[in-house]
This record gives sequence, structure tokens and C-alpha cells, in this order.
Amino acid sequence: MTLSTRALADLLLLALFWGASFLAIRTALDEIGPLTTVALRVAPAAALLWAWAGLRGHALPPRAAWSALAVMGLLNNAIPFTLMAWGQLFIPTGLTAILNVTTAIWGALVAALVFSDERLSPARAAAILLGFAGVVLAVGPEALAGAGSDLWASGAVLLGTFSYALAGAWARATLAQVPPVVAAAGMLTGASLIMVPLALAAEGVPPVPSGSTVLAILYYAGVATGIAYLLYFRILAQAGSANLLLVTLLIPPVAIVLGALVRGEALPPSAFAGLAALAVALLILRVRPPRRVRPKGV
Repeated sequence: MTLSTRALADLLLLALFWGASFLAIRTALDEIGPLTTVALRVAPAAALLWAWAGLRGHALPPRAAWSALAVMGLLNNAIPFTLMAWGQLFIPTGLTAILNVTTAIWGALVAALVFSDERLSPARAAAILLGFAGVVLAVGPEALAGAGSDLWASGAVLLGTFSYALAGAWARATLAQVPPVVAAAGMLTGASLIMVPLALAAEGVPPVPSGSTVLAILYYAGVATGIAYLLYFRILAQAGSANLLLVTLLIPPVAIVLGALVRGEALPPSAFAGLAALAVALLILRVRPPRRVRPKGV
């Protein structure tokens, strides 16, 4: 699909929403724990999307779909959101956003293993290797030389992006018949049923937050999760999944600039070199003929 002017504007807006979410989450983490941060992200966003689905006349998903939605909520929300929030306690928001680009790298690798018509060509295999080289550059030789908190935090973020890739494959295989908005609301509901009790058990009732934390929560739950999902699906319908991948490259600059302006964060040159390598890898992965996705053995 071609990228229309409206789709490009939506893409830039989505990048702004998601890029700023890294700063909002880091702001909330100054006062509340990572589990509570995630619980306060998924539960309000689920309520917002269910309200929108009701206004659009969508029915609840069939009972058989709820187990798939629960797994989706675990893989696409509970696990990655938690790992990334914890990682942001130790590494800059900009680096977290750079490592988030590996979602597409993992996605291509997982799809090649799961779907028969997603086999790796030599170019795509080289792109994946280049992407992992970019990760090494982004994390930096200093962190890789030891086993400090920076390395563990970067590893947690990467594990979160791998979970995103698993979620993408799971959604293709199990949720093709569920309307996108209903699927998003359902998976966030599944994530809420996991994260709210877990956060209360592990971190207790959070203290009364400051005004900045309240604004951060409202932003990353309502705008960067609820509204962003609606925008995501509109872009998907307008421009296709290949063009939608471009948003991954637009997120890090937003996060890097906001992290520098608001929190005084600075990234080493190796981080930008890693981002460049990841950008080239992602552009190579984006260029491929359209294919009909079909699970192996079907």
C-alpha cells in the first residue's frame, strides 16, 4: 500500500504518542512501582476501548476467543510492559526506545519459524543479524563488559520486545476473526486481570501521587495506550502493516529528545550508531512482496 498524506500524518502522531510514553512512564516510576505503573496503564485503557467498541456497536467476543485474548494480554501487555517499566528504572528512556525497535527484528524471526510463507531470504537473514549488531552497539561495550544493572535492564527490555513478537504471531494464528478494537480491549482486559492483583499483592496500595504523576498516568494510559491503539488500527487499514513498521523508527527520536529536555539524559555515540544499524535492518525487512499469512501445516 502507498502512504497517503493522512496516513503519514497519523503515523507521525502515533510516533509522538508512543515516543512520549517512555517519558511519562519514567515520570510515574519516580513515585510508584513498575507493577503498579503497568496496572494503571492497562486497566483504564481497557475501559476506554470497551466504551469505544460499544459506541461503534461491537459485540463482546465469543466465549471461545477469551482464552486467546488472555494469552494475548499476557504476551502483548503484561509481560513486555512490566519488563520495560522495570528496565527504565536503570537505563535512559531514549535507550529503551531504541531497543524497542528490535520488536520488528524478533517479529521477522518468529514469523519465519511459525508461518510457512514467512521464510527468511538471505537479505532478511542479513537484516536480522544487522539488527542484533545494532543492539550490541546501542547497549554499549561498557554495559556488555560487566553484569551490572544496565545490562540486566537492557536484557529485560529486549525480552519484552521478544514477547511482543510472540504476541504478533499468536494474534495472526488465533484472533483473525475478532474485530481489532474488540481484540485490543479484550487483551487489555486480560492484562488487567493479571496486573491489578499482582501489583496490589507485590507493591500494595500506591501512595497518593503528585500532580505530575497523575498527568503521566492519564497520558500513558489514555493517550499512549487507549487512543494510540485506535490510531494504530486506522493506520493499519489505510497504509498496511509494512508502512506501519515505520513508526518504530520514528519513536526513538521523540523519546531521546524528551528524555534530554526533561530529565537531562544523554546517550553515547554508540547508541546512535546502534539505532542507525537497527533502522537499516528494519527498512530491509520492510521491503518484501505481499504474502498471505498462513500458519505452518494449514
